[in-house]
Amino acid sequence: MKKNFLFTVFLLLTLSNSVFSQTKVSGVVVDKSDQPVPFANIAFKDSNEGAVANEDGRFYIESTKKYTTLVVTSVGFLDREIALGKAVTYDFKVLLREAEILNEVVIFTGKTSKKDNPALDILRKIWERKRKNGLSLFDQYQMEKYEKIEFDMNTIDSAFMKNKLFRGMEFIFDHVDTSRVTGKTYLPIFINETLSDIYADNKLGKVKEKIKANKSSGFKGNQQLLAFVNDLYSDYNIYDNHLTFFDKSFTSPISTTGVDVYNYVLRDSAFINKKWCYNIVFYPRRKNELTFKGDFWVNDTTFAIKKISMAVTKSANINWVKDIYLEQEFDVVNDSVFLLTRDYLMSDFAVNKKEDSKGIYGKRTSFYGNHEFNKEKPDSFYKEDVKYESDSIYSKSDQYWSKNRYENLSKDELGVYKMLDTLQTVKKFKQITSFVTVLASGYINVGSFDYGPIFSSFGYNEVEGVRLRAGGRTYFGTDDTWRLQGYTAYGFKDNKFKYGLSGKWMVDKKNRIILSAGNRRDVEQIGASLTTTNDVLGRSFASSSLFSSGSNGKLTNINLSSVAVEIEPVKNLTFQTSLSYRTLESASPTFSLDYYTDAGQTATKSEVKQSEVNFQIEYTPNRKTIGYAVERDNVDSPFSRFFINYSHGFKGLLNSDFKYEKIQLYYKQPIVIGPLGRTNVTVEMGKTFGTIPLGLISVIPGNQTYFTIENTFSNLNFYEFVADQYATVQWDHNFGGRIFSRIPFMRKLNWREIIGVRGVYGTISDANRGINASGLEYMAPENVYWEYSAGIGNIFKVFRLDFAWRGNYLNTPDTQRFSIKGSFGFYF
Repeated sequence: MKKNFLFTVFLLLTLSNSVFSQTKVSGVVVDKSDQPVPFANIAFKDSNEGAVANEDGRFYIESTKKYTTLVVTSVGFLDREIALGKAVTYDFKVLLREAEILNEVVIFTGKTSKKDNPALDILRKIWERKRKNGLSLFDQYQMEKYEKIEFDMNTIDSAFMKNKLFRGMEFIFDHVDTSRVTGKTYLPIFINETLSDIYADNKLGKVKEKIKANKSSGFKGNQQLLAFVNDLYSDYNIYDNHLTFFDKSFTSPISTTGVDVYNYVLRDSAFINKKWCYNIVFYPRRKNELTFKGDFWVNDTTFAIKKISMAVTKSANINWVKDIYLEQEFDVVNDSVFLLTRDYLMSDFAVNKKEDSKGIYGKRTSFYGNHEFNKEKPDSFYKEDVKYESDSIYSKSDQYWSKNRYENLSKDELGVYKMLDTLQTVKKFKQITSFVTVLASGYINVGSFDYGPIFSSFGYNEVEGVRLRAGGRTYFGTDDTWRLQGYTAYGFKDNKFKYGLSGKWMVDKKNRIILSAGNRRDVEQIGASLTTTNDVLGRSFASSSLFSSGSNGKLTNINLSSVAVEIEPVKNLTFQTSLSYRTLESASPTFSLDYYTDAGQTATKSEVKQSEVNFQIEYTPNRKTIGYAVERDNVDSPFSRFFINYSHGFKGLLNSDFKYEKIQLYYKQPIVIGPLGRTNVTVEMGKTFGTIPLGLISVIPGNQTYFTIENTFSNLNFYEFVADQYATVQWDHNFGGRIFSRIPFMRKLNWREIIGVRGVYGTISDANRGINASGLEYMAPENVYWEYSAGIGNIFKVFRLDFAWRGNYLNTPDTQRFSIKGSFGFYF
């Protein structure tokens, strides 16, 4: 989903100007050498309104009030007051002069001291009291939440407004506004409002949100956009040591480890809402780390945060995002307890981080109110429903929204709803959004039919030669309860047509009871993964690769038919039963699936016919999905996956050849380790009871392509190892640039380090060796085959290289001791 959204950053760019605030100032802070002064403090005199310059010394500040004096301060420099000659001043240059010693107070240049720093004394008291503030004080709590999500094109100028692209859509520029955070012009292109009730039990560790109303306008497929935003802008607790945004772990300025990565300065003290508070400024000690700059106000008795404003520094190792800005406000709600009442988050998505680059704002504003405490509810109340949203929540009246909004929409925001609805009727706008949708989804929509996926139209392998594919699916909307899809393909070397056809019908929405059936005749690289399913239209990337190392002629003609029923009685817990029948036969004269049919090994057979029944359970805690259709997309946030499958092969049923039982287990666990990055651990195990030929045995998955394929071994060839019982462990860790950021000449590259190890153990029974007539010598990894790898990610923001070394079995025929694999992707 994130990858799909990033395409729009390249295609939806930008527009012009409108002024509503009383005082606006933007500019740059420099020293006497005309070098920028990073993280200087900017404030209107005699006010609590301030900002912090970025690492390039640039700043923007605005207020709805009228001010005539700007105060600029920075550690190591003399304070400066500047008279503002007019209400709006852009591109203002502020010169600061260096300070030496003032009244025997030590002035720190750049990095502040960790000793005798009053800001750190206050910070330590915050750490002592952080568990005594907020919602964690209560056994149970409930509250109302109002959330507004908005997407805007930004940095609009007159030249862009005159672009031919916008002919016939000029009316949209009547709604251009100016950001109070960056001072840039922007045009809203999507708005969504949600009102919900939140219930939580701290003793049970459970939270439930019930949506009461939802209203949106803008692009089609709003559910996908909202899921994307909610995934990126997940809720966070400022008191936590690490905060996760864009799949990355940032060190919180309130973190107990913050002193290692932040400088802190006690700037001011004042009454805020009749509470005496201290103002502390913070900024990073080093560049390229995942940190913030900003300031917070903290109460002098409870040491609870009253207000915090912070922004991610531009040097942070994060792609496609130029700015991230956050605000949180806390109020005394009950018995001097400070609770979060307002949360604001804004990101500027852009192709690069240049100051004048055009991009898209993603903004989320949340308000919390009507708190109630210690009202216990039964454990069953917190059970997550598979489908819980009623259609009525989308049809609330304008009067309902006027009464229940926590923040009134401005005149321009109200006008945006009408503008966006009108925009949906403009032919050129439809063409633009359709083009973006094709790039993002891979399908071309024609009425109720999607043609595609277009990226699978062309392929190549040694058996088929050049392969052309055409296919499609029915598509009526994001909540389709049934779907038909199919494809046909033709190989110009074997001169054969292939096809696949399947259908799914969700007969019960509440428990997601889905019936499915299908048939596929195709050429495939079986054994491309250990843990298999009977997905009729599933075909491994390894079956068709334009770029491969060695021979990829060990392909199989497969004719697979399957019927299945599945149910999801509990959210993210799925049970499925399926019945399948397949025939397998070698697709290449250089590869054989032959097996002996008699004990004397005098008769052989080349075709495998097999009927099979499967029972499988899949549990994916924390998985987030988009929509409620019969087929759903997953949000790209990491989640655990546990999968177990039991198969029984019938001999004699529909002339099936073998009787066996097979059990397979798959477990994947992502682990975020704060600023050290993310680890993934994957375990697969399986065992087959009974005698089976090569076509049904478990093949340890190799990878003879030049591209990374998940859950395969980079230095194994296809069919190099086979087994009837196996266990694999894979571990990889992405440091996210943590190491490279500390190497001066590598910082600006923003590369990311990846390391990994994977191994497999397996055996083959004498009975399975005995019926093998394929000519392939069975070899199992009885001495534990293993390999290790190191990689560099984020090369030019989209490319990754992995270098893999073989750990043992170095003297087997056609051994590949070292390999380089690549992959492309859009990642933050």
